[in-house]
Amino acid sequence: MSSPAIDYLRDPAALGKVAVLFGGRSAEREVSMMSGAGVLAALRSRGVDAHAFDPAERTLDDLVRDGFDRAFIALHGRYGEDGTVQGALELLGIPYTGSGVMASAIGIDKACTKRIWTTHGLPTPGFALAHSAADVAAAAARFGLPMAVKPSREGSTIGFTKMVSADQAQAAFEIARRHDEDVLCEEFVEGRELTVAIIGSGGEARALPVIEIIAPAGNYDYQNKYFRDDTRYECPAALPDALADEIAALSLRAYLAIGCEGWGRVDVMLRRSDERPYLLEVNTSPGMTGHSLVPMAARAAGMSYEELCLRILASASLKIGGRR
Repeated sequence: MSSPAIDYLRDPAALGKVAVLFGGRSAEREVSMMSGAGVLAALRSRGVDAHAFDPAERTLDDLVRDGFDRAFIALHGRYGEDGTVQGALELLGIPYTGSGVMASAIGIDKACTKRIWTTHGLPTPGFALAHSAADVAAAAARFGLPMAVKPSREGSTIGFTKMVSADQAQAAFEIARRHDEDVLCEEFVEGRELTVAIIGSGGEARALPVIEIIAPAGNYDYQNKYFRDDTRYECPAALPDALADEIAALSLRAYLAIGCEGWGRVDVMLRRSDERPYLLEVNTSPGMTGHSLVPMAARAAGMSYEELCLRILASASLKIGGRR
């Protein structure tokens, strides 16, 4: 990490008045409320002058009026992880955590992310966009079954269907289309579900230990992610050292390819048949709840939840207008 982050760890009050942005208007509001509450408590426990700020209840202009010096973004999904709030904070001149406008907008759009990864020669499952049930059926004929069908611009498996038969095309399309006009059909990779947290920007970015997610019946859905305790996590994942290093390096390349900054998380499938890793998506404002994965990886690397929050906050900056 950079020396400014170390200074702030010694003197958290130097971070000034901090708004923890959480809640918001997305389909992930409930999770964001949990993330934000955890971050707020952690920052306050270390002496930061941190305050709750819900953009669904207040206008962002209040950040300037009330004299906030920086913002910790604990919003998930649309209007928080998609570049919109980042753009508003740039205009207001409020340094913020995480990726900038462009990387945030790219990261939430799975199809756009995958196109960029493909141009960089990074492995990702085959995909196609669907705008009708017939398109979903055509994609299933191309990729085979099972196939993943999901909104291109949503998170937390919202609107996701694992399509296992051709007669599911209409229902899978409609479920995903409720959340986004672009429906992503993706080749289904059978294997082990992994995730890699990244901390830092540019040449200072580093991957934290790889986590394996072992969900009941292999179903890591919204409930299993945030509200159940029978999903198991292995951190570090039980992988040969060389393979773990390969997956960490691949995830770091994926993070940097779309211009991520500050922190994030890259989701990976390790195909069972040949142990080849495939990139699924990147999260530019990951969860920070009691079930969340970035804090878990940080603990495995010897970093407490409170220290993680401070390090992320210390990296807050303006990406377009320069540091304030």
